[in-house]
Amino acid sequence: MNEEKAWVLQAQQGDDEAFTKLVETYQTPVFNLCYRMLGEPELAEDAAQETFLRAYQHLHRYDQKRPFATWLLSIGAHYCIDRLRRRKFSMFSMDAEDEDGNSFEVPDFNAPNPEVEAITGQTNERVHDMLQDLDGTDRAAIIMRYWYDYSEKEIAESLNLTVSAVKSRLHRARKELAGLWVDQEDDLLAEMERRHHESPAF
Repeated sequence: MNEEKAWVLQAQQGDDEAFTKLVETYQTPVFNLCYRMLGEPELAEDAAQETFLRAYQHLHRYDQKRPFATWLLSIGAHYCIDRLRRRKFSMFSMDAEDEDGNSFEVPDFNAPNPEVEAITGQTNERVHDMLQDLDGTDRAAIIMRYWYDYSEKEIAESLNLTVSAVKSRLHRARKELAGLWVDQEDDLLAEMERRHHESPAF
């Protein structure tokens, strides 16, 4: 039995210290998942706390045959999807009016100079904002697949979907993200060119 499984077993038997060790191990992955799902650090912090609370409350239901990380992150993903569904109506009008400035988060690169750093930062923002345009379940599937390297089967188990449904959602989401990226690429290049020629006084 590895250390993590021992902590889970101890926590299931009421050992709060063992559960604290699980929280310390997974607090960063859970927060990152919630942040990519919800898009705001404060909301992600609240969602991460709620994820661990729910995990603690339902720890007796956890099946040791399943990876603990998969079970825990699926709790976070479901909570975030519910949050997104509840706030979708109130955000719709603002999102509908804001057709430019969307972004898409990619891994950080070691930029060799400030200009490249600025472009990389804008690219990160574009990736992140593009994720916010996806359906909540599609967003969760994309994040689990490409940020956490989940298999299609693990995603299906986490989101209560069939494997074929996961494949379909991933395909649709990739296509949607690619379309958003192309639509915005010309705008980003034009903005960078404008800034390059702009007077510092402006």
